[in-house]
Amino acid sequence: MLYLDHAATSPVRPEVLEAMQPYLTGAYGNPSSHHTVGEAAARALEWARGRVAAALGRRASEVIFTSGGTEANNLAVKGVVLGSAHEPPARRRLITTPIEHASILQSAEYLRRLHDVEVTLLPVDAHGVVAVDDLRAALDRGDTALVSVGHANNEIGTMQDAAALISAAGEHDVPVHLDAVQTAGWVDLRDLGADCISIAGHKLGAPKGVGAVAVRARVPLEPLLHGGGQERGRRSGTENVAGAVALAVALDLAEAERARSTAAVAAQTAEFIAAVRSAVPQAALTGCTRHRLPNLASFTFAGTNGEAVLLELERRGVVSSSGSACAAGSDEPSPVLLAIGIPATVAQTSVRFTFPRAPLPAGSARHLAQLVAAAVAAVSS
Repeated sequence: MLYLDHAATSPVRPEVLEAMQPYLTGAYGNPSSHHTVGEAAARALEWARGRVAAALGRRASEVIFTSGGTEANNLAVKGVVLGSAHEPPARRRLITTPIEHASILQSAEYLRRLHDVEVTLLPVDAHGVVAVDDLRAALDRGDTALVSVGHANNEIGTMQDAAALISAAGEHDVPVHLDAVQTAGWVDLRDLGADCISIAGHKLGAPKGVGAVAVRARVPLEPLLHGGGQERGRRSGTENVAGAVALAVALDLAEAERARSTAAVAAQTAEFIAAVRSAVPQAALTGCTRHRLPNLASFTFAGTNGEAVLLELERRGVVSSSGSACAAGSDEPSPVLLAIGIPATVAQTSVRFTFPRAPLPAGSARHLAQLVAAAVAAVSS
């Protein structure tokens, strides 16, 4: 079985499992406890915080560990917007896009519905790209608390020009939240200048259930979880020490391998895209052809059913997906594909392939394309 759904989750790396094991067994203390067992856990937690901060180009004190990318995004969006509402001058507007992860868009809807926050959705073009001029125009009003944008879309792979968007927001002194769940380990995040950055461990080779968000000290942040005042009062709850260590080690490994693996995987993905386009006449690549995640290829196959193609692929030993795992099982067409102008009937034929960080053996891309062609032919007849 060949697993090509790494944008949904990745297997835990052996080095990560080894690093976290002591904090599930001998050094299992509560990091808030003032005894030797607790202090050992606290030291591990702060080591992990420092490693994550280094990879993100931030201060260790700005890193907040969470239960994953969804909580990290919720804390960044809700926390900053609600925090800004109580800071003079009060700002009660959120700018984002219609192609964001559900954790962003549903946080935006929550703020609109229960806190009278105005939500502005910037348009995207047919490749899923946000125009910097559209952001500048939206910022002219001066009432924006936060701009939240995904660094790379998890369904179509399009990468935004984050540096340009952050620069435009900076001209108006508006903080930017960058959802880097998909780009962490693939792209250097240190010098982008985002005020908030979200990452998730299980996209990097750490277990599910741990993530982080780095928030600059100058940005007001209202906590969403209250209780014991952990994470400097910004996220209460006993910290997942083993998970934090796992995230730090996985991120360190990905960063150390980034230049080599990104180039190799991007070349293999490009070979696969070309081979699928050649072998499947109705295959249409979604997302930007140039600025995209190096490991993601998403197609629509007009005249088929995406779920049927997935089943045929799995029967042939290939596991992939129809898009975001958070929307799996929905009968509705992807909002991301609708937002970039793909008709609903075609959107429901989408299949996404996401490759691992280590390149597959030579010849795999063409062999995979042949399996895709066979699966599409089987459901088209």
